[in-house]
Amino acid sequence: MMGTYARWMDEWETALANRDTNRVERPFEWGLEWLGLPDGEGSPGRRLAEFVERAVERSGEFFAHATPDRYELEGGTLRFASNLQTAYPENNTVEAEYLPAKNARGRAVLVLPQWNSPPDSHLSLCRLLQRLGISALRMSKAYHHNRKPRETERADYHVSSNLGRTIHATRQSVLDARCSIDWLERRGYRRIGILGTSLGSCVALLAVAHDRRVRTAVFNHVSMNFSDVVWTGMSCRHVRRTLEPHVTQEEMRTYWKVISPSAYLDRLRGRDLHSLLVWGRYDTTFRPEFSREVLRGFQERQLRHRAVCLPCGHYTTGKFPFNWMDAWAMCRFLVREL
Repeated sequence: MMGTYARWMDEWETALANRDTNRVERPFEWGLEWLGLPDGEGSPGRRLAEFVERAVERSGEFFAHATPDRYELEGGTLRFASNLQTAYPENNTVEAEYLPAKNARGRAVLVLPQWNSPPDSHLSLCRLLQRLGISALRMSKAYHHNRKPRETERADYHVSSNLGRTIHATRQSVLDARCSIDWLERRGYRRIGILGTSLGSCVALLAVAHDRRVRTAVFNHVSMNFSDVVWTGMSCRHVRRTLEPHVTQEEMRTYWKVISPSAYLDRLRGRDLHSLLVWGRYDTTFRPEFSREVLRGFQERQLRHRAVCLPCGHYTTGKFPFNWMDAWAMCRFLVREL
């Protein structure tokens, strides 16, 4: 039975989630062409599952990146060609906002905002880090901000009912993040951290698991499985409605295992890495039961970390006073640990 506070928080979360009226229910597609899978024998589901299993076993290759030949920094905006090129020209150029700090002492943080984030998302947080002596690079993930194809209002192509495209987009964002870290190294930064929120948190963990250069990580909203968030999260209801006639939740865990943190926590063992895990007690998208799975996963593997539980939900994390609480926890951790 919900208490008064929990009920109030749930109503607030629901109201915030329902503000968006431009969500599109796109058709279900296996999207095998996005993974380079030619037509062959067997059902699409079986072929996708086999591809994913191979990719997880060889994740070092799957998430391997190549440093771009050219980076351009103009007016505080960094641009470079994405390792993965698509049929959408807008998406093929990575953009990142660079906020250098005075006396950074070699410290920089790569910042990855949430799904469907507005163009100015996390820039205030970056300015705060800048004032605290940490340079920040806010990267636009695949299909976000200026990388959105013209036919889309939202970053639908990063997370959708096209299974292969969702894998491809997430992989693209991970590779773009690693290329961004290359650039930070070129600028002389040696103490590099990463901060990701929501979808950005998932991308950040995948990048960290495959890039030992990151020494400090902030995962703002956490879940073990990519598909559980899509299947149960309030912000993804429109995607689930399209998925549900074709696949089950358990099948989705198999199909999207390759982009799920659960597949890679063991890669964090033995690392000089300190992580902050932030979760919301009333989160309607990264549900608390899934966040607790991540906490247990870190504890069981004895991974160095701290955890902060906010007394709010998912959307309400961006509202006062919870946004201040969140920013304070993340910035304090980075100042101390990076």
